[in-house]
Formats: sequence, C-alpha cells, structure tokens
Amino acid sequence: MHTQKNNSYKLILAIAGFVVLLMGITLFFIPPAIFTDPAQGFQVLQSMQLGGGFNNLVSPDQGDISKNYTQFLTWWTPGQYLIPFFFKIIIGLNLGRGIAVTVTIAEFCGLAGFYCFFKKIGFTPLIAAISMVFILCQEAFMIPNVYYNGGEILLFSFEGWFLYGCISFKRPGLKLVLFVLLSGFAGFFFKSSFLWMYAAGLCCLWIELSAKKPGLANWVKKALWVGVPAAVALAVIYIFYISKGESPVTGSNGFKLTAETFSFPLASPILSGFSVDDLLNGLIDHIGKPLFSAEWAVIILIFAALLSVVLIFNIIRYVPDNNYRLFIVVFYLTAILFFGVSYLRQLDISMESRHFRIIGILIVPGLMVWVARFKPVFKYLFVLVFAGIAIHSFSYLINGYKVNNTYAKGTTGIAQPNIDQASLNQVLKIDRENRNITFVFIGDDIGLELLHNRYVPLQPIGDELKIKIDDYRYEGFAGPLYIILPESYRGAKEEMIVQSFPGYAGFNVTVLSKNFVLYEGLKKR
Repeated sequence: MHTQKNNSYKLILAIAGFVVLLMGITLFFIPPAIFTDPAQGFQVLQSMQLGGGFNNLVSPDQGDISKNYTQFLTWWTPGQYLIPFFFKIIIGLNLGRGIAVTVTIAEFCGLAGFYCFFKKIGFTPLIAAISMVFILCQEAFMIPNVYYNGGEILLFSFEGWFLYGCISFKRPGLKLVLFVLLSGFAGFFFKSSFLWMYAAGLCCLWIELSAKKPGLANWVKKALWVGVPAAVALAVIYIFYISKGESPVTGSNGFKLTAETFSFPLASPILSGFSVDDLLNGLIDHIGKPLFSAEWAVIILIFAALLSVVLIFNIIRYVPDNNYRLFIVVFYLTAILFFGVSYLRQLDISMESRHFRIIGILIVPGLMVWVARFKPVFKYLFVLVFAGIAIHSFSYLINGYKVNNTYAKGTTGIAQPNIDQASLNQVLKIDRENRNITFVFIGDDIGLELLHNRYVPLQPIGDELKIKIDDYRYEGFAGPLYIILPESYRGAKEEMIVQSFPGYAGFNVTVLSKNFVLYEGLKKR
C-alpha cells in the first residue's frame, strides 16, 4: 500500500502528459488565432522573408505612403516568430501548425522544467506532480491553445529549467559562468521581460553559493563569479538589441502614485496563482467588458494584495526548506520592486497577471504543503475552488477550439477572427491578381495572409471613438488603396479611417460579405 502511494505521482504525471498531448493534437488540426504582440512579430518575419534584414519591420511610411519605413523592432524579442518559423521550415508545415507544434512542445518543456525544479528544491515527487496538475488547470495554460501569445508560452517553457540551474550549482567554475551567460541570452530570446526574473534567479544563486561560507570576501568573490558573466550578457543584449529601438521601459510619462501602483504586484500570488485576474476578464486592464467598476476593482485588488501577503507568509512559515523560502521571497520582492517602480513611472507595461505568472507558479507546491495541514472541511473547500478554476479553464479551451474552427483560414493556417472566410477569399484573390497595391486592415493579423502586396494594419476603434490621429494618418498617394472594414464601421468610424488617407479621393464601395466592406481608392486628391 505504501509503495502504491509513493508511485501515485507517476499516474498523475501520465494523466497530465496525456491531457497536454491531446490538447496538442487538437491544436494541430485547429490552429489558434494570435494576439497582437506575436502578430507584429510575424510581420517582422514577413519583412525578413522579403529581404528586410534581421528583425526589421518594413511597412508603409506614414509621412509618405508611397515609400517604406524600416525599423528594428525591439519592443518584442524574436523567439516568438523564429521558433514557429523553424518548425514550419523543418517539418514543412504552414505557420498555423508551426505555432501548434511550438505551443505543444513549450507546454511539455515548461511542466517538465518546473517538476524537476520542485523536486530539486526539496518537494516530494507527489507534491511536485500535484503542482503540475494545478498549473495545467489554470487559464494561463490554456490561452496559447486558443490565442498564440508568443513570448508568454516560450518563457514558460524555459523558466523552470532556469530555476533548476540556479539551485543546482554548489561551487563556482566554468560551468557556472556558461550557465549565467547562456541563460541570459536564451531567456531574453524568448521574452524580454525575462530580465527581471534573470536578476531574481541570479540573486538566489549568489546567496546559495555564498551562504555556506562566512566572510565578506567570500560573498564578493561569489558575486564576481555570477555578476561578471551576467554583466557581459546584459551588455551584449543592450548593445546589439535593446539600444536599437524603443521598448516598454524606454519611455516614462512622469511619476504617478495610485492605489494600484504597488497593490497590483503585491496581489500577484492571488491574481496569477488562482487565475483571479483571468476569471474577472482583467481586474485593472480589461479583456472585454469589465465586470466591476473602477472603484470596486481597486477594493478587490487591495483585498487580494492583503490575502497574497497572508498566503506568502504562511507558505514561508509551513514549508521548512530554506532554499524554497529564498526563491519565494526574492522573486516576490523583486516583482514588487520592478513592477511597482515601472507603474510609478507610468511605463508602457499593462497591469495584467500574465506578467507575474512565475510568482503564481512558484507558490503552488508550498500552497499544497500548507493545504495539507488544513482541517478536512477547509481541504474540501480548497478542492472546490481548484475544481472551479479547472472547469472554467477547460470550458475556455473547448469553446476556444469551437470558435477557432469557425474562423476564416488563409495561407498561414492561422485562425482569423477579424475577417470572415468570404471576405478573406476575395482579399487573397485581389492580392494574387495585382501588384503594387496597398491594403488596409483593422488588426495586425490579416495582412500576414498576403503574399504579393503591402498593407497597413490599424488598431480597432472603440465605441467611444477616441483615437490618436497620428497613429492612423498616412500622407501621400501610392496607387490603388484597398481598405477592408467591418460593416459595423459604417458611419463615424468609417469616416475616421477614410480621412486618415488624405491623399486619396472618391472611394468606391464594394460589399464583400454581410460583415465586411471594401473601400477602393484609385484617385489622387
């Protein structure tokens, strides 16, 4: 009986692996749609394939639409588009299925990495296996199967292995130097936000190396072993990538302290670890219609911050392993400091729990140990909460598969939610039959289907009709212009888009389908 209990973790891991495999097979036949961040990454890939140079985005110039504007895109790192492209080339798949393979492998690697890390840091295989199930049942795990989120899922695949490396080294040496150097490059390649995790992980590594031997000289020596290769990695990343353009942390709109500034990162264990931010459609930065008013959202956020502090305190209290305590404290404090200061400076970083996912993952095994100490009634309550999260997450996944299966598909195989199939077919026909024309789409994804012509991707206009005119206006004339707009844009939104191209006059209107309309501009104003 004891042996059976000890081996139950193998069954749990097998079931979890089967679920991920089943999700991957389904995703292969129903590829996801893509969020705007990776869509812009794929625009860079498109430009590179047309000779634009590494990581360069080539697009119509807003100052003169007849010309092209080239920029080195530093806002996002290239892993999000190069890895799916790698599978596309190696296996001979379309881009949608290349994304499907990327997501599936990344989810397997991510779960395996965190499982190995949790065991390495002192948890039993059973606790580590149960933690994998808890992570798998979060909505954050399901999202890339519905909407490819680029760096988010790639970073997940790497984080656990990076943490495993941080806890594995017991003495300085060449292997340590290579680990620090290469992990910095790899993590940044997957997603630029890895850098704050890089700092937190290396801090834990330094403390682990130094704590066993007293003396300031020892701490300084170990700091050099970790700090020098880290500084080299950061210098290379900055010189050859970050310095070439703008990123979320390059600009500041001044200092502004609000209730959310530090309470959001403080609340990250609850918001990310229990999918609260996802369940509420985004507590501060909304996905769709907000469920609460701004005032109530702040009240809930402050309450979640207090609960998070209590949660972290009890995990530290009841989990005896000092290594685990170190990682929890360092990562939590680093997240509060980094994001709190970023929000204080009003940097272009959204208040979404996805930025704090690693905090939500790190607390899981400690949470399981703490829950094991509960009285039966509270254990059952936790199981109900767990079941509710899982039901919501799998409902999201299944509905996502159903909806993506109905969306339009083009040359990439990616699900296209911003256009219907009849309209996309006509757009592709125009693209095949013409050269030197320019398309205009609402959204960053439709233009990825084009093979022969340029396009201008514009962001959707909300019902409040508030836009930054400079983001939409394109001067000059560049021959035929084809603007594809949803039927719902008829009226004020339509006028705003058409007037954004002042070099054109006398647009012809063609109905592509019951949902989309084509505005054809042929005359120069």
